[in-house]
Amino acid sequence: MRIAVVTISDRASRGQYEDLSGPAIEAWLRETVVTPFEIVRRIVPDGIEPVRDVLVALCDEEHADLILTTGGTGPAPRDETPEAMREVVTRELPGFGEQLRRASLEQTPTAILSRQMAGIRGRTLIINLPGKPSSIRFSLNAVFAAVPYCLDLIGADWMDTDPARVKVFWPAPSSSG
Repeated sequence: MRIAVVTISDRASRGQYEDLSGPAIEAWLRETVVTPFEIVRRIVPDGIEPVRDVLVALCDEEHADLILTTGGTGPAPRDETPEAMREVVTRELPGFGEQLRRASLEQTPTAILSRQMAGIRGRTLIINLPGKPSSIRFSLNAVFAAVPYCLDLIGADWMDTDPARVKVFWPAPSSSG
């Protein structure tokens, strides 16, 4: 299982700001995912091209099963992660963004400004998370129950979680057939 964590930030990519969100994602994964996995970390500047290029490379060349991005999903002019995602994914999964915003509204009224989304490229699931480090744990808890099943459906490597942290949803086997 290969999981990529991509921090999208002009300042962090220039070394002017310590990346706190990427390490927060990695820490959450290490506490929650029980399947052996490798973490691949990247920090890229905001903008369509750098985000698109790193996502394509992680999917097509490095064969990541899951990519979690952080940052670039707000309404500011340099926040272009969703635009880059639309150039990368072949199928959007709007339920992830809807659930992320719904859950985030419990914390802050500005969650309605978020443009988080998720999608699939090949056998890779890509999910955009907020850039605020304090929102990482809350966001992952809100959507991760569906992640292992989605990975299974798209042919990615198997993933399981510690059920005390996140109880994965697996549909009951069909009785037909």
